Amino acid sequence: MEFSRLAARAFIVRAQYAELERKNFGAAWTNEELALGFVGDVGDLAKLVMAQSGRRNIPDAKEKLAHELADCLWSVMVLAHVHRIDLERAFLQTMDELERRITEEMPGS
Repeated sequence: MEFSRLAARAFIVRAQYAELERKNFGAAWTNEELALGFVGDVGDLAKLVMAQSGRRNIPDAKEKLAHELADCLWSVMVLAHVHRIDLERAFLQTMDELERRITEEMPGS
């Protein structure tokens, strides 16, 4: 699936969550709350990576890791969207910059 289609699906799900938040709490999460939710997801991700490395005992860690990686990707897409960042463009530019830096630092360059 193309990035734009993945992102569109993420925004639809975010809109559904916002509606649920308004119903349950009287308001949708702010951008800051979305970022804090992402921080929590990253913490869960770290624990699952530790489990995959044999440093924590979490049943079904691989399946949960796949879910958490997707959840983190969703959060990044949503955060980029609410801050009007073209994530696909930013990603490609960042990869170009990293490749340039790596090439410059390689011995014999």
